[in-house]
Amino acid sequence: MAEAKTGNRRVLSGKVISSAMDKTVVVEVVSLKAHPVYRKRYRTTKKYYVHDEENQCKTGDRITISETRPLSKTKRWRVLDIVERAR
Repeated sequence: MAEAKTGNRRVLSGKVISSAMDKTVVVEVVSLKAHPVYRKRYRTTKKYYVHDEENQCKTGDRITISETRPLSKTKRWRVLDIVERAR
């Protein structure tokens, strides 16, 4: 749920929900937003296709991802580091 900026590149953290592809993982990022009128906070989730060069991420891992140049039709993110391994 953390979002930070490094230069002009966004940095997000999320949970790996699929690692079935070669050198690609699907990461689910959960963010909290506030309703514009009522100010009630609600959760939104978004999936990102992330480049994992060494295939080291497994399903359930918490990772940090960074925005990068387009690597394929859908991949625009890459793994920065693995924060917590799945149990």
